[in-house]
Formats: sequence, structure tokens, C-alpha cells
Amino acid sequence: MSDVRFTHIGGPTVLIEFGGWRLLTDPTFDAPGRTYAFGWGTSSRKLTGPALPASTLGGVDAVLLTHDHHGDNLDHAGRALLAGATTTITTASGARRLGGATRALKAGQATRLEAPGRPTIEIAATPCRHGPPLSRPITGEVIGFALTWPGQAHGPLWITGDTVYHRALRRAAARIRPGTVLLHLGGVGFPSPGPCATP
Repeated sequence: MSDVRFTHIGGPTVLIEFGGWRLLTDPTFDAPGRTYAFGWGTSSRKLTGPALPASTLGGVDAVLLTHDHHGDNLDHAGRALLAGATTTITTASGARRLGGATRALKAGQATRLEAPGRPTIEIAATPCRHGPPLSRPITGEVIGFALTWPGQAHGPLWITGDTVYHRALRRAAARIRPGTVLLHLGGVGFPSPGPCATP
């Protein structure tokens, strides 16, 4: 199976559809104009709204959430949407904060999505670093996702997550050998701790 449909909704939010599955990355559905505090006196302001409102999205089988602690990757409307998703997969610290049946993954760990009549999806967490070396206590835990399923014609689908380019990311790319990559591209930067989330 290689027929996959991607709908870019805005920012890091993409609807991925194939084989009866509907997966959503980092749900952000707030209207423009909101400001999100990141701590340490930093924040961002949303300039553009989603291409589709959450109310028209329909059912979601799984949310692949690279991190839950920044409003530009999980905003207020996106957080409300989580309750309607069958499964949410995120970082270990994010799963503790979100609670419920949220699945926790650390880089190198994997889980599966299974349903009758659909291909089984293997979801492996990939390494991310949300800022310069040693910045994790400030910027927090982030992961990416590599998805494989039977019949993939060109290799795994890799969702990089919000990450700077670093050695572990390069090693992950060589190991995964992805056929399709969803890059989280951005140019966020702060005087301290430096550039963030620019793969």
C-alpha cells in the first residue's frame, strides 16, 4: 500500500490518511491572535488560523504529539480535540501530564496501532533536541515518529518532530531510511538558549 493522503492544516498539524486510518500530528486549531507562554519570559503569537476548523475534521484514530508543553504544537482547541481521538502517543513526560490512556514513548521505543481490516502500523519514537546542547531542562522533552506498515512501497514515513539538526537525528535518518519525511521547519530562536526547532 502506498496511497497516502496528507492534508496540511497549519503549522505542525497534518492529517495523514491511508488504509482506513486517520492520524493527526500536533493538533493546533486556535484562531489567530493568541499568545502562548513558553516560560523564562518567552512566548509566541499565532498569526494564521487553521485551514480546516476542528469541527469539520471528523474522527481521528491517533494523535501523534511530538510534545504537549508548547502551545504552538498543542494549543487550546487541539487539547480539546484529544478527548475525541482513539489514541494519543507522545513523550513520557507528556503522557504523565495528559493522563488517561495516552501512550508514552521515548526515543527508540515503539508501539503499534491495530484494528480489524486495516494494516498494522508500527510507530517508533525518534530522537529530537528542541534547542542547543544541554537545553532540555529549559526546552523540554520532544520526540519524532517513524511509521511503517505492510506494503509500503518506498520506506517508512518519518515525522521529524520539533528538532534542531544534531548527531542523533543524522544517525536516525541513516537507520530509518525514510521514503517520505514530514519536516517540522521553523526559525524560532531566543537570545538564550539559542535556536530552537530548526531541523
